[in-house]
Amino acid sequence: MSEVIKQQIRELLGQHNAVLLAHNYMRDEVQEIADITGDSLALSIEAAKTDADVIVFCGVHFMAESAAILSPGKKVVLPRPDAGCPMADMVTVEQLEQLRAQHPGVPVVTYVNSSAEVKAHSDICCTSANALKVVRSLKEEELIFVPDRNLGRWVAKFVPEKKFIFWDGYCPTHERMTVSAVLQKKAEHPDALFICHPESAPEVSVLADHVCSTSGMYDYCSTSPATKFIIGTEAGILYKLRLDNPGKEFILASPALFCPNMKLTSLEDVLLALQTLEPVVSVPEEIRVKARGALDRMLAIPRD
Repeated sequence: MSEVIKQQIRELLGQHNAVLLAHNYMRDEVQEIADITGDSLALSIEAAKTDADVIVFCGVHFMAESAAILSPGKKVVLPRPDAGCPMADMVTVEQLEQLRAQHPGVPVVTYVNSSAEVKAHSDICCTSANALKVVRSLKEEELIFVPDRNLGRWVAKFVPEKKFIFWDGYCPTHERMTVSAVLQKKAEHPDALFICHPESAPEVSVLADHVCSTSGMYDYCSTSPATKFIIGTEAGILYKLRLDNPGKEFILASPALFCPNMKLTSLEDVLLALQTLEPVVSVPEEIRVKARGALDRMLAIPRD
């Protein structure tokens, strides 16, 4: 049955001149059929480069918003509108503006795992891959980092000259990965390297051989001479890691690394979205332009 659904999806993608995006944490079968897989913002950037009229985003709501921000001329469809991000929901514009009022003149660095409205009220955005570079690009010695306290604290270790005001947000999935779970896996697999995402708690990150974004994990594992890895991020990443590295072994650091929101989207949902071209995710133009400004300031930072 799934093969029939996949064939129908491919046919409809062609009929609608649509591109199918899947985040690295999606179900295996959704990643398998996607045109592009990757990190949330990278997916939106790549989709904007295509000549597609429709973007079908298999991810969570803020990711579809990012696609709408970067591709105002395309229709963005989110197969599961109930797929949200608890961390993104941990900060509102009203709360952010209250904090800004307490620290006038202090720039706001906002992680892309946030709503379009919050991005629009920020000075610059960052990803987990470029957060350190973004912070270093700021001339100010003090900054507000929103919403992920764990990513912020990881970055702060490398820029002791700057003062951070951390928002108290976090990723519940990464937060569930405990020190005891990691130590148990390391004891069971002493020959394995432990790699984790910077959204992990500081006491977990300190145990890692390498801390990086999901795209960074793909690069690190494919180029490392090591053949065994303990992976400290959402379980969906194992699909492509194993696909691209058949001679290597990948072990999930904790059974708790399962995001229910990321696993909501099924092939049936994708098919229905393509049949109806709904639900559509859009961003009001005033918010879109301001949020685009925060993203553009990040993208303007020279790459190494």
